[in-house]
Amino acid sequence: MERVNRPWTDLVFDDRRRGVRALVYTAALATDFVLVRQPPGGGDRALAAVGLLLCLAGWRWALTALVAQSALLVTAHTLGAGVVPSLKVLAAITLFEVAVRGRGRAPAVGCGVLALAVVLNRFGGLPGDLAPVLFKAAVVAGLPFFLGSYVRMSREAAAHAREQAARRALRAEQEAVAARAAERAAIARELHDLVAHHVSSMVLRVGVARHVVTDAAAGPGGGTVPDPRVTDVLDDLHSSGRAALTDLRRLVAVLRAPGTEPGTASLVSDGALPAVLAAVAARAGRAGPTVTASVDPAVAGLDAVRALAVLRLAQEGLANVARHAGSSARADLAVRMDGGTVRLTLRDDGGAGRPGPQAPDPGGGHGLVGMRERVALLGGTLDAGPADGGWRLTAVLPAPAPVPEPRP
Repeated sequence: MERVNRPWTDLVFDDRRRGVRALVYTAALATDFVLVRQPPGGGDRALAAVGLLLCLAGWRWALTALVAQSALLVTAHTLGAGVVPSLKVLAAITLFEVAVRGRGRAPAVGCGVLALAVVLNRFGGLPGDLAPVLFKAAVVAGLPFFLGSYVRMSREAAAHAREQAARRALRAEQEAVAARAAERAAIARELHDLVAHHVSSMVLRVGVARHVVTDAAAGPGGGTVPDPRVTDVLDDLHSSGRAALTDLRRLVAVLRAPGTEPGTASLVSDGALPAVLAAVAARAGRAGPTVTASVDPAVAGLDAVRALAVLRLAQEGLANVARHAGSSARADLAVRMDGGTVRLTLRDDGGAGRPGPQAPDPGGGHGLVGMRERVALLGGTLDAGPADGGWRLTAVLPAPAPVPEPRP
């Protein structure tokens, strides 16, 4: 899943860290009293305590607390208290919280209220002190407003990025599931075309055997009744085979993708795989990339299922070379037999890094997901990734497990 790092603003302004921020605010105010302000009496301490409580209350009632702090600031200035600078700092902190957490017009209203309080504190000196007063109002009210707005927008952008990443991950997962399902359906259709021929032949042969047994018993010199056990077994085999054919046709009708006509699965004739792979490589070369194919003649003896899998892997891999590496790429396709195991390797040099023409995709168009699904169903492995400036794909299909002979 795509990872999106949380911004520092989320870590600092997490609601679970309110207690830490409260301690920081309190320590800063105490340090201001001890080292800077040194208020002479308890009145300043009381005003500062009220200002701190309002600052802490701003986490729940932000705009209300800021309005109350602005009124407290005007009152303290009217009384000539020496704690006015500290109250301005606390009010600026509250405005910052309003800008970070506020919605709609609340941050702008809070900024205007605090700026008005700062101006009213120097109302008697206007208009001569207009520029310094406006500068102080901009520092006390404007700076926390814009900083808080920046933090809010940063957090919203990060949240949006996380949401988009989650949606992309979900969409990718859904597409992968759909691709695997489509590949399984394609394999099911191909297996139907492979198996149906053999089952049809079996049913036909069993039907012939039934007639042969009956005719042999009733023919000249026969005079015997066929063993009912033999006829029962043959009848059962015949009906089971016909039922299997019906089920296969019903299954493929359900699995067949919309728009796919019956019989469209291209099968590999016995012994024809080397020639078919050479034709696939030549056709891919005409689409753009330069393709060199090296096919072990022994692959002609592959069973139909693995031969079809090798063909699909070669088609999909070469289509990806044309699509991603470009027409200037060089690709090498190698298919080797090692005992009963077949190994397909396809590598390209990356070309010029420009996408080539959109090649036809006879292998189903499901990319690596479909290829992995097909190989996994046959008990094999598939590795794909960048190599030597290009891309390399290696698929290994083991020999099929022997089917145990039924006991008599």
